[in-house]
Amino acid sequence: MKAVKASIIVVAAGSGVRLGANVPKAFVELGGESLLAINLRTIGQVAAAMEAVVAAPLGWEDMARRIARVSGATLPIKVIAGGEERQDSVRIALELTSVESEIVAIHDAARPLASVSLFDKCIERAAAAGAAIAAAPLADTLKRGVEGLITETVPRAGLWQAQTPQAFRRGLIVRAHAAAQEQGWAATDDAELVERLGAQVALVQSSSHNFKITTPDDLKLAELVLRARGPHSGSPSGSLSNQR
Repeated sequence: MKAVKASIIVVAAGSGVRLGANVPKAFVELGGESLLAINLRTIGQVAAAMEAVVAAPLGWEDMARRIARVSGATLPIKVIAGGEERQDSVRIALELTSVESEIVAIHDAARPLASVSLFDKCIERAAAAGAAIAAAPLADTLKRGVEGLITETVPRAGLWQAQTPQAFRRGLIVRAHAAAQEQGWAATDDAELVERLGAQVALVQSSSHNFKITTPDDLKLAELVLRARGPHSGSPSGSLSNQR
C-alpha cells in the first residue's frame, strides 16, 4: 500500500473538573509532563502524520502552543480554540486540516497512553476501509437498571467500547460533520456521525492501557503504567509548571 498522509486532531478542550484540577485536563501533568505534551510526542512518531491540530480550551491557546514547541514533536502543529462541546471542537479543528491529508485521525488528549502502533493501525485500516476506530471488546456483564433495580441483563457478545484514535478518509469525516451541523445531530464520538451517513466503520482492537483519564484514580493508574514502561523518553520540559 502506498504511504498515506494524515492529519491528527487532538481534542484538548476538556475542563478537567472531575479530576479536581485547577487547569484544563490536557494540561494536567502525568509523570512530570502535561497530557498534551505526551500525546504530541507520540503523534510526532506516527509515520503517516503530516501535521497535528490541537483544539485547546478557550484562553489556553498560547499555553498549548508553548507546550507544542517543547513537546519533542517535529511535525507542524496548529492550535485553535475548541468549541462548547467536543463535537464542536472537532468540527472547528477539521477546518484547519490540510486538504492534502487523505486521512484525518481524531484523538482525545485524555487518552495519553495510546501507542504509536495503535495510531498506525487505525490510519492504515481507515485508508483501506474508509473509517476505523480503536476499541476494546467488552469484558464485563452489563445490567440495565431503573431506580436502583436490575431490569435486564444485556448480552455482551459483540459489544465493544469505543475509544480514540478514530480515523477517517478526510472527505468522509468532513461530510459527516457538515451533515451533523445541518441536521442537528449530536453524538459522543465521531464514528457515530459517520455511521449516520450509512458508512461502515472498522474496529481496531486496542490495548487495555488506552483508557480515558477522567478521575484522580485514573491518573494514578496511568502513573503506574508509565512506571512499568520504564524511564520516560524525552524531556519533561512540556510540563505546565515549566511553561508558566
